[in-house]
Amino acid sequence: MRKRGDSRFFGGAVALVAVTLALTMTLAACDQQGMSTTTEGTLGGGVLGGGAGAIVGAAVGHPLAGAAIGGALGAGTGYVVGSSLQNQQAASQQQAGQIQMQQQEIQSQRRQIQQLQQEQQTE
Repeated sequence: MRKRGDSRFFGGAVALVAVTLALTMTLAACDQQGMSTTTEGTLGGGVLGGGAGAIVGAAVGHPLAGAAIGGALGAGTGYVVGSSLQNQQAASQQQAGQIQMQQQEIQSQRRQIQQLQQEQQTE
């Protein structure tokens, strides 16, 4: 069993942190239009949770177990947050569409009022 003072222990922890950072950078570079907010949250949470889990796991001598547990918890949390954000975005888009339709209706009614006023003046 590896001990905290063992250089291989720290090498493994550093390698896990490096892999986690590389995955994070890769996700950041991905085309954001190709992923839903829920997917982004799940992946981001999984990567961050895996990195944090690897660091904590390395401190107790089990970096891979820590990474697996942290990744699973992070992905679950990221899914919940991403899903909530996606639902809020959908509601906001729907509301914006309704506002636009109402503004068009108001403009139409203003034109009709102006036409009626012009007709009354010519009579």
